[in-house]
Amino acid sequence: MRSVIVIGGGISGLAAAWQLRGQADVTVLESHGKVGGKLRTGTIAGITVDEGAESLMALRPEAVELAAAVGLGDALCDPAKAPITIWTGGALRPLPAGHVMGVPTDPSALIGTGLLSPPGVARVAAEENLPAAPLTEDCSVSDYLSARFGQEAVDRLVEPLLGGVYAGRAERLSLRAAMPRIAALAEQGGPLLPALRRMRAAGAPRSAPVAVQGVVGGTGRFPLAVAEACGARILTGTTARSLQRLPGDRWRVQAMTGDGALTIEADAVILALPAFAAAELLRPHSPPAEAELSAIPHASTAVITMAFSRAQAHFLPEGNGFLVPPVDGHTLKAASFLSNKWSWLRSAAPDTFVLRASIGRIGEDELLSRPDRHLVRSAIGELHRAVGPMGEPLAARVTRWERGLPQYGVGHRDRVRRIREATAKLPGLALCGAAYEGVGVAACVATGRAAAKATLSP
Repeated sequence: MRSVIVIGGGISGLAAAWQLRGQADVTVLESHGKVGGKLRTGTIAGITVDEGAESLMALRPEAVELAAAVGLGDALCDPAKAPITIWTGGALRPLPAGHVMGVPTDPSALIGTGLLSPPGVARVAAEENLPAAPLTEDCSVSDYLSARFGQEAVDRLVEPLLGGVYAGRAERLSLRAAMPRIAALAEQGGPLLPALRRMRAAGAPRSAPVAVQGVVGGTGRFPLAVAEACGARILTGTTARSLQRLPGDRWRVQAMTGDGALTIEADAVILALPAFAAAELLRPHSPPAEAELSAIPHASTAVITMAFSRAQAHFLPEGNGFLVPPVDGHTLKAASFLSNKWSWLRSAAPDTFVLRASIGRIGEDELLSRPDRHLVRSAIGELHRAVGPMGEPLAARVTRWERGLPQYGVGHRDRVRRIREATAKLPGLALCGAAYEGVGVAACVATGRAAAKATLSP
């Protein structure tokens, strides 16, 4: 039986370990005190809440299938039905259905919403009369979509959704990597509006599943269940410091623990790490891979979770939350009304209303350098402006994710290809994580399982 060391105990690394169960002797090294990475739960006012991702994409099957496989199938739950809402122009405005990452398929549905000005709506509607040569090279989301739909549509419809997923900016993010469905249509040539309508008409059946699902008790349960089911040896508080190649294409990992140095050898190594951490370990073995990985920028973010007394709150909002376009100049990037969105949380704490506010996009380091109490006050002030005078929270906490989201810049897919080509020259080594084919949980699970399969190949 082959031996494999997985460096990184987030969901990518744990998915790799699960894929290897029964086929390899697996050791997972996790630098923090527990596994899970950005999937973890905490408590506020005695209530369990997610501090990182609060849901799993259901339209892409990898995460929900793995959750079911590790015994969480009965715990998967749908969010409350509510439209995506954008806080802009001093009001909460629902985004009409039938969009693809904010790109509308029916411009007439925007009329009267206040999301765009009348000239902005007219500019969107004019898209299907504009000539469009096939896209042959990657470009930024903003460059392509502003030319097709106008800058106002990008600023107020697309940008809020990109901020929610990537904490990125439309002028920096790759169209091909961040919006692959739009890019695929652009590569065919022709206007996007008719192509989007055709895609929707030929797409998912009426009984299509919800876009995302949560886990009763918090999505942070997911990696813990995978860790238990995978059967791997998991060493927490263990930080890999260096890699060495050994004869016979084996690998040696030098690590540090709370008790001192640790040396482990194995037939294969999977780096389930952020790009910058993987780069450090690969520097002696593949300077090209190290350079490409180091060039991937990362955005830092923070989540501010608050609990309000239902009896004492002046006002409690409806809906599942809202997104915020950066062009409006607010601190908040998004807010999620957890007690409305997830029935399990509402049942667990019927007298408390829990919400969380998100801040931080690429380039907002100064904002995130402020003390926790400043971020909490800013969030409360903007929430009151957006939804009404809720009053003061019973409790509030700030969770910071430093360099938590890789940015898929223009040419990202080519960069990933070059990284894969460079590391393919290192037998017994594989990479996985959010830096490559998607930042969502489902994409991370997919990369972890693919990396595991690669280590089993002769």
